[in-house]
Amino acid sequence: MGEIETSAEALEASILRHLPKRREAHEDGSGGEELPEKLTDKPVEQKSPAEWAYERLILYIQNFEKQLDNEHEVAMGFTGGDAGVLRIEGMGFFDPDVITFYGADPTGAKTQLVQHVSQLNVMLRALPKAVKAKEPRRIGFRLAEALETD
Repeated sequence: MGEIETSAEALEASILRHLPKRREAHEDGSGGEELPEKLTDKPVEQKSPAEWAYERLILYIQNFEKQLDNEHEVAMGFTGGDAGVLRIEGMGFFDPDVITFYGADPTGAKTQLVQHVSQLNVMLRALPKAVKAKEPRRIGFRLAEALETD
């Protein structure tokens, strides 16, 4: 016998049985970019929650970085705790449901945050680039490149 679903769970399940879509609209008219083939190569239900969250976060990070000037880099602020802000240096997932973020806190201390996908709630922030760096680091593009070669 199957598990009873609420109407919201049934709706969400029916949506997830299809190929992913993204809709965005911005005041400057942008937001109509196509999804990379890697994200549409199989139905969402064939991906673990961790893999699916990881892939979408890469797109959000990459899009955010496109809006930055050469004096800023992307960082994440985490809600629901005292994790603070993390300058993103790497990201990964562990099936079926864990996402991890690697980086440094504002003092430069190495930091790793491991988070269950059900608790995922991040805010992308622009921070001045690290003083030592000649060029801003663009982790979103490296993550997207790694996604394509998986």
